[in-house]
Amino acid sequence: MIVAGDQQLLKQVNRMALVRQLCNQPGLSRAGLAETVGLTKSTVSLLVRELLDEGWLSESALLATGALGRRATPLHLDGTRLALLGVDLGIGAARIVATNLLGEVLDEAVIDYANGADAVACIGQMAAGVLHMARADGALAGRALLGVGIGLHGVVDDATGVLHYAPHLGWRNVDVANQMRSHFAFTALDGKPLFIQNEANVAALAELEFSNQAGADPLIYLSIGYGVGAGIIVNGRLLTGLYGFAGEVGHTILQQDGPPCSCGRRGCADALIGLQALMDEVNGKPAHGAELLEKLFVQVEAGDAAACDVVAAAGRKLGVLLNNLWVAFDPMCIVIGGAALRLGDRFLEPGRQVLNDCASATLLPAPAIRTPRFGINAIAIGGAAMARHYLMRPFADQSGGRRPNPKVGTGLPQATGVAAGFWSWS
Repeated sequence: MIVAGDQQLLKQVNRMALVRQLCNQPGLSRAGLAETVGLTKSTVSLLVRELLDEGWLSESALLATGALGRRATPLHLDGTRLALLGVDLGIGAARIVATNLLGEVLDEAVIDYANGADAVACIGQMAAGVLHMARADGALAGRALLGVGIGLHGVVDDATGVLHYAPHLGWRNVDVANQMRSHFAFTALDGKPLFIQNEANVAALAELEFSNQAGADPLIYLSIGYGVGAGIIVNGRLLTGLYGFAGEVGHTILQQDGPPCSCGRRGCADALIGLQALMDEVNGKPAHGAELLEKLFVQVEAGDAAACDVVAAAGRKLGVLLNNLWVAFDPMCIVIGGAALRLGDRFLEPGRQVLNDCASATLLPAPAIRTPRFGINAIAIGGAAMARHYLMRPFADQSGGRRPNPKVGTGLPQATGVAAGFWSWS
C-alpha cells in the first residue's frame, strides 16, 4: 500500500522509531539512538525532549564512559505516566486490564454478563467497566490514557470493528466499534484510539510487545477454547490476510470425512480438538454450558478413563495441527493458550510427541512450544499490547491495506478505520 504523508506524520514516525528502538535496546543514549536509527543528533535530541515531556521516556543516571565531553544519559520507556486499556470480550464474561507502557498490570476487573446472548447489553456492560477503570480517581489517576484495545472471540473485520460471527456466543454482524464509540461519547475516552481484533491475534501481540522475547519472530499464538484460532506474527507484524481472516486454523481439515464442523465441512480442527467437540464426545451428545465444561476438566484431572482417552486422541490431532503450522510458517515459537490449557499434559504431551515425531522424520528441529506469559489475562493484556503496537507504528494501517470483504457489508467508511482517532492524537 502506498501512503502519502506530511511533515507531522514524518515527525511522528521518527518519534515512534525512537520509542521502538528503546523497547528493543533499553538504556541507549541520545547519541546511540541517533547512530542506530539513522537520524541526526540534533533531531534525536529534539524528539527525545518531547517524548520525555509527554511521558513516553525517562532518563536514568549518567554513564561514566571515560570519554571527554558530556556523559551519556541512558533512556528507557517510562512506566509511570502513561496507560493503556485492554479488554477480553469473552464468552460469559469480559476481562479488563489497565497496563503501563511496559505491560505491567495497574488494575484489572472481570464483569460477568447478565445475558450472554444479548450482544448490545454485553458490550454496554463492558464499556461501563472500561469507563470505570479509566476514572480520574482510580488506579490510573495522574496517568494519560493512550488508547483501548479489544479482543473478540470470533471472525472480526479489524478495519471496521465489526464482529461478523461469534459461534459460541451466537452473535452475528455486531458493530462493536460504533457501539463502543457511542458509550464513550462525552466521556474521558471520547476520541481515544480504539483497536479491535480477533482474540488470538490480540494474544499474539501480547507475546510480541510485552514478553521481551527477542528472537521469537515468526511466532504463532494458537488459541484453543470452545473453538480454535491462531494469531501469526511475521517480521513484527500481524499476518491478517486479504480479508482479515488469516489465522482461522480451526477450519483447517485434519481428518477427511471426520466429524461435522459448525462451518459445514467435516474433520476441521474445531470439530476435533475444540473444547465444545470434546464436551460433546465425552457426554455422548451435544453439551453446552460452563458447568459441563467444568465437569470435563474435573473428569480429566481425576483421571476418568473415558474422558482421558478422548482428550489424548484430541492431543494427537493437536500434534497434526502443530506440524501443519510449523511447515506452513516455520515459526521460532508456537504459544498454546486458551481454556484448553486446563486439560494439562494429558492434552499437550500427545501433541508435542506427534510434532517431535514429525521433526525426527525430517531431521529438522521443531519450533519451541510453550504456554502464554500472561495466563488468563493473555487476551486482555494483548488488547493493551495492540494499542501500543499500532500507536508505535503510525505508518502501519491496521487493516494492512486490504480490500473490503465482498460478501460482508462494512459498518464504517473504509477510509476511517477503527483507529481513525489516532491521527489527531498528540
